Parts: sequence; structure tokens; C-alpha cells
Amino acid sequence: MRSIEAIDRDLEACAGCGDAAVAATTLLALAEEVLEDWIAVRGEVPTSQMRESFRLLALHHQGTRNAPSFNACRETCREIAYHYNVLCLELGDGGTLQRQRMMAMLVRHLALFVSGKMQVEGLGDFCCASRPLRQAS
Repeated sequence: MRSIEAIDRDLEACAGCGDAAVAATTLLALAEEVLEDWIAVRGEVPTSQMRESFRLLALHHQGTRNAPSFNACRETCREIAYHYNVLCLELGDGGTLQRQRMMAMLVRHLALFVSGKMQVEGLGDFCCASRPLRQAS
């Protein structure tokens, strides 16, 4: 898995990109990459299937097998898909930059959650609580 810093650099570049559709596609690809890493670490091959028209949601579904606490990031994945759809619509209402930033924040949240899960298997039993990570330090 790429470091959070490397993902952050890509997120920053996308959050301020002038083309909403390009930013949305890039951010969605970053989110998929995060879930691909989770699945690969578990010794599985990431799926190429779609779920509700999104590979991201299929990857999330695959990532929850034998890891029920991974469901804690389900809504984050769905929000990323929602923002992707909205950004690709190009509503022209002046909120595009804010939506790009929000989508970037959601992808970062997903990356932090997954990296935390890789450190502490039980992380996520209570949403995205980082308490197990704080207690370990």
C-alpha cells in the first residue's frame, strides 16, 4: 500500500483540479486502489466486477468477507460513489470545488481507515473509532 503521505499528495492535486470529471475519476481510482491494497494484504485477488455500477462498491463487498468490522467504511464508499456521480454531472452551480474537496476528504478517510485496519484487525467495530490505535501507543 502506498503511504498516506503519497495518497495525500494525489488527493491535494485532485481536490483543486479544474476539470471536475477528471478529478472525480482520479479520486475514484485512488479509493479503489486503497481497497485493492486491503484485499491484496488479505491474500485475495481484487475483483473486477461492478456493484451498483461501481467497482469500488464491489471491492468493499469483497473486503468485508470474513471481516465484518470492515462494514464500518461502507457508507464512506457509498458517499465517494455519490460525489463521483454529482461531479460528473457538472451542475454548474458553483459548488464543484467544494464537492471535489469533499470527495478527496472521503477518500482520505477511507485510506486512514484501511491503514488502521491493517494495523489493528478490530478497528471499525465501533464505526471508524481509532481508540484501539491510541491505546496501543
